[in-house]
Amino acid sequence: MPTHSGSARYEGFGKDGKGFVSTQSGALADNPYGFATRFEDEPGTNPEELIAAAHASCFTMALSFALARAGYDRGTLDTVAKVTLDKDGDGFSITKSALELRASVPGISADDFTRIANEAKAGCPVSKLMKAEITLTHSLAE
Repeated sequence: MPTHSGSARYEGFGKDGKGFVSTQSGALADNPYGFATRFEDEPGTNPEELIAAAHASCFTMALSFALARAGYDRGTLDTVAKVTLDKDGDGFSITKSALELRASVPGISADDFTRIANEAKAGCPVSKLMKAEITLTHSLAE
């Protein structure tokens, strides 16, 4: 199985430092991050946003494959992951990733969709990696 990488560089320290994050694929290349992008409104990214994107994309792909295995061959899945960063003593912890899913899958019953979505959540590699509480709310378009 392949190994994928990401990298980060930080220039300066603390609140005044500036970071840059990149991915092996080049999808991100020296994207800025730091205190102001994490806790204020400065443009750039932050670790929680990147984890949320990873969780949403991993879960959505897992669900897509689970639906295909169940015989469904068309539809749309839109997932938003909201990652919560909470104060934890002198530091912080990621305590929750809430997946919000809106789907359109012609011909599926609500019960079958719920079962398949929950199985995909349980099997998603990023869900397995995280120790945070993971919730899934979903709606199925008619």
